[in-house]
Amino acid sequence: MHCQKLIIAALAILTCAASSLAQAQGKPIRLIVPYAAGGPLDVTARALAERVRDTLGPVIIDNKPGAGGNIGADAIAKAAPDGLTIGIAATATHAVNPWLYSKMPYNAATDFAPITQIVRVPNVLVMNAEAARRLKIDTLPDLIAYAKANPGKLNYGSGGNGSAGHLAGEMFKRDAGIFAVHIPYNGGNPAQLALLSGQVDFNFDNLATAAPNIRSGKLKALAVTTLKRTGALPGTPPVADTLRGFSIDTWWGLVAPAATPKDVLTRLNLAFVAALNSPETKTRFATLLTEPAPSTPEEFGAFMKLERAKYEALVKASGARVD
Repeated sequence: MHCQKLIIAALAILTCAASSLAQAQGKPIRLIVPYAAGGPLDVTARALAERVRDTLGPVIIDNKPGAGGNIGADAIAKAAPDGLTIGIAATATHAVNPWLYSKMPYNAATDFAPITQIVRVPNVLVMNAEAARRLKIDTLPDLIAYAKANPGKLNYGSGGNGSAGHLAGEMFKRDAGIFAVHIPYNGGNPAQLALLSGQVDFNFDNLATAAPNIRSGKLKALAVTTLKRTGALPGTPPVADTLRGFSIDTWWGLVAPAATPKDVLTRLNLAFVAALNSPETKTRFATLLTEPAPSTPEEFGAFMKLERAKYEALVKASGARVD
């Protein structure tokens, strides 16, 4: 009970301090989303902006898409470090792009101050359901066994060279000791259409995107890419059950410019973590097949460092480059 009172008192102090800060500055917080409006990153950012209004004041979403997220991420990095500009860091902008692009306008390791992770979204290994029946593939071990017995006969699609689906496929091939031909498409939607029409045999897709076709029976889900099962697809085992330690999913979180004062980062962290832990946020995110993943700034910073190291190896092994 004493601990609970302390937490309530701390949140009350946070509310007063943050409201006073917003009033003193007379400006709303700008939250830069490095992708177009309407996507999952944008939707979660807008949901959080509403939840922190009482503690931080107005939060305005500023969409800055382009160059695989690099334009928006660069705008965050180069903003004034006063707590009035923050933004979304994602798998692409802060783990993949530093190794994929020959020239980067920002340094993902040093130009940002982490605030909190927002979500981790499972990816899922899916097959064309008709192809799975024809090849008698019912499980992930079946797929691996078929690939080993029929080298080079399987192919997989992705949204392009260096995309999340491409790199997940390369990681799968490496860990399973198999070969499958990679067929890049111009975006995730064309790659999914190719899978549905039988032009490719399997894909690694975002669960939220693949879920409707899994439910309709057009796609067969063989495994999710999180270390453990996900509540969004409870009957589907993780790849890690077959390939120990396999973990590659989509994530995003909040960052500020590197020189943002620590007390400002602490205020932002407390406000957004409280929003992520609210029942309303959990319910809203569940409709997007995502789960909140609040963290301390230190935890999120350490996580992004590990992700950069993982994707450095994957991108170099894949040979993908954007010049």
